[in-house]
Amino acid sequence: MIPREIIDEIVYRNEIDQVIGSYVTLKRAGSNYNGLCPFHNEKTPSFTVFPATKSFYCFGCGAGGDVISFIMREENLDYVGAVEHLAARAGISIPVEDAPREEGMIPRKRIYEINLAAARFFRECLMDERYGKEALEYLTEKRRLSTATIRRFGLGFAPNDWNRLTYYLKNLGFSEEEIIRGFLGKRSEKSGKVFDLFRNRVIFPVIDTTGNIVAFGGRVMDDSKPKYLNTSDTPAFKKSRHLFALNFARRQAEERMLLCEGYMDVIALHAAGFENAVATLGTAITSEQARIFAKYTKQVVICYDSDTAGQTAANKAMRLLGDVGVDVRVLTLEGAKDPDEYIKKYGSDAFRRVLDGSMTGFDFRLKNILAEYNLALPDEKIKASASVCDMISDSPSEVERDICVRKAAERMKVSVDAMKADVERIRKNRIRQQKRKEGQDAQLSLKNIGDRVNPDAAKNIRANRAEETLLGLMLIYEEFRREATSESAEIRAEHFVTDFGRRVFSVICELERSELGFSKAMLGQYFNADELGRIEKIELERRNLARNDRAVFLGAIEAIRKESEVVTEEDPFADLRRKQAQNKQAKENKNT
Repeated sequence: MIPREIIDEIVYRNEIDQVIGSYVTLKRAGSNYNGLCPFHNEKTPSFTVFPATKSFYCFGCGAGGDVISFIMREENLDYVGAVEHLAARAGISIPVEDAPREEGMIPRKRIYEINLAAARFFRECLMDERYGKEALEYLTEKRRLSTATIRRFGLGFAPNDWNRLTYYLKNLGFSEEEIIRGFLGKRSEKSGKVFDLFRNRVIFPVIDTTGNIVAFGGRVMDDSKPKYLNTSDTPAFKKSRHLFALNFARRQAEERMLLCEGYMDVIALHAAGFENAVATLGTAITSEQARIFAKYTKQVVICYDSDTAGQTAANKAMRLLGDVGVDVRVLTLEGAKDPDEYIKKYGSDAFRRVLDGSMTGFDFRLKNILAEYNLALPDEKIKASASVCDMISDSPSEVERDICVRKAAERMKVSVDAMKADVERIRKNRIRQQKRKEGQDAQLSLKNIGDRVNPDAAKNIRANRAEETLLGLMLIYEEFRREATSESAEIRAEHFVTDFGRRVFSVICELERSELGFSKAMLGQYFNADELGRIEKIELERRNLARNDRAVFLGAIEAIRKESEVVTEEDPFADLRRKQAQNKQAKENKNT
């Protein structure tokens, strides 16, 4: 348990605009700051930081909260992990008291520790002739990696044994549950014993930008399947939010980064002097990884394999990287299927020349589209033109569309004006469809339909509106919190109709009644990131209203009580269900 006064000091020392400014390019807008949201793809800023209230909110995706909840989202940390991260940033030491954890819960720090131990085991096995001779020959002779490169990337070997790693880790004091949750072992359904997941594979540790080993990739040395085995999501790792070798590449990536398909391509490029290379972790690039690129570089060169699967993956990567404003280029290799093979055949200088001549994303897609059609046939040319126009219409820049239209028209020998007209027609149709969808979404939003944070709101629109009014006032004004939590208050948790509103009210009351009083910084202990965003929205909307006086406060209480009576009359078991929910929440709060 982290003491409340320590958390307040951590929030005080970590100015929210400075912390967020280290992740997002912020521009001053009056007393606030605006920027592109790091949590969803956008080209027009909808993300706002409010220094006065030490909070942030994205009007596009609904992410919001304080500096702690921002770090929870951005660094994929739980509440305690985010607080510890900010404490380290501010140079604050945390006196941590022992506290009971939920059954089966493994701390992130413990996963780091078990991964470090496993990495040492794999490295020792690689260097041990009894186990790693074949693997070491594979890396040094077939892959031509130097000992220095092997050590730099911490490469290792998992012996062909069912429980050697498990036995090693248990002797160090790690439990079977920790081994399983760290994706290093699995329990047999037949015998009930834990066995090693990584066996007879070369091991590639995945290291985050702070130096922690968060995951492993294992590659076979022959043609057996599966070729790669990668760590699944753990308390310390989510594969969609990490990039292999980013811990090295981020130092060389200001102007350009190279995106590869596999670990070996990245290691070969680093060994050849291209230390700005990274790879995704066994999956196609995600929107979260695209935003990581946008944080570190201006341009990404996609260095995928030249086969069909590689080219399909390149198309997806171009779209996602383009969505976050990164300049995208595509590497085309003649005489080799991937960068590793090309460098072995032709050398580093030849690869650098090919890299400097990489194709723009548009040229790459245009080439692929035109290769599918026989432009000598009128019907084929019409189909090709339709595909090209559809692709060009994706660009939000009128200048870029004009340049692309002229280039495509010249290649296809068609009228520039005709192609431009087709592009604009497609864009107008898309805009109409988008506006229609936005209108439908707005109607559903007004009725709270599809609300995953507060699903009860759709069935109780009036009650939810009154609850949000009261909660907004309590979040902003201390006097309303005191009045609502006093013994004589006319409002209780059982009067709330929506489960989410009831939980927020209960937590605010609990914190207000505590020795040090209410603090928004403590909310992350009770709510997840999406719920914190909704709480921030409730407060923000209330702040923007002209009337926030006591009459509004009392009116909200009266409306909540009235709606509660209506719901109880309609459902005679509502009170019982409500008490069961309260007991469940009280138990969860106690565990927290």
